[in-house]
Amino acid sequence: MIYLVTGCAGFIGRAVALKLLEQGNTVIGVDNLNTYYQPQLKKDRLSTIQKFSNFLFFEQDIADYTKLQEIFSQFSVDKVIHLAAQAGVRYSITYPQAYTQSNLVGTANILELCQQFKVKHLVMASSSSVYGNRTETPFCEDSNTDSPISYYAATKKANEVMAHSYSHLYQLPITALRFFTVYGPWGRPDMAVWLFTEAIEQGKEIKVFNNGQLWRDFTYIDDIVTGVIATAEKPPVDKSVPFEIFNIGNHQPVLLDTFISTLEKVLGKTANKIYLPMQAGDVLTTYADTEKLQQAVGFSPNTSLEQGLIQFVDWYRSYPQAI
Repeated sequence: MIYLVTGCAGFIGRAVALKLLEQGNTVIGVDNLNTYYQPQLKKDRLSTIQKFSNFLFFEQDIADYTKLQEIFSQFSVDKVIHLAAQAGVRYSITYPQAYTQSNLVGTANILELCQQFKVKHLVMASSSSVYGNRTETPFCEDSNTDSPISYYAATKKANEVMAHSYSHLYQLPITALRFFTVYGPWGRPDMAVWLFTEAIEQGKEIKVFNNGQLWRDFTYIDDIVTGVIATAEKPPVDKSVPFEIFNIGNHQPVLLDTFISTLEKVLGKTANKIYLPMQAGDVLTTYADTEKLQQAVGFSPNTSLEQGLIQFVDWYRSYPQAI
């Protein structure tokens, strides 16, 4: 198969591309290597997949329709895994235009080019943030998602609705995947797992929001990759609208204080915690119902938090840029 993977230098994108390449597929990677966090990390991720002869990389912004069209026109792409996005809930409060360009304009370009070039299946990243501040748990795919509480979440909800329209109009098979708090080796430095590990290793304070009363469904990167590729191999077959949404989460939410104590155990160090109020845009709980994913592809994430943190810490301590 020939896969086009957007965001291939990102955390999830790099891991998905690596697995596809190891399986013998050709991967066309697209990423703009933006400066939301240190580009060196993105380049280092890229170096782990550029050694494959079946990988081609284009440093390109998906918001540039003409340049993106040129890439599609060069290859007979079978499937697209669209992971490029401006990430970060809190950043979206300060820099909303970055999300408009990447998440809305960029995704619109991907949708249009997928239908133009008759792609067999588009798999696209959504987010657990679309559920907003729900009190009913676990979160099911058919739950109401009309009340996002951050602009980032709003763009991800919009992506799902945009995708449904293209699936309806053009019979384009599309699967949207709602990711839940992904972590692991090569992760993002703006997320809690990296931030807390870095602070504890350096003896610095960590900020614990809502006084530690937050629940998160931490999902290990290898489980995410398995879910992404398993769904990519099974396009929706509904004859009216070939569109599907799946949660990909560990379906075992962990209290933030419990997460910190587990990380302390793995690091062999004690955290210096500062308890703070809730931050704007944050949700209290994320908790994935993964029954639908299990029934569709025979898999749902199951890596324990401690197992996953051991893998992350081992990688973090070996990565020169993190030390």
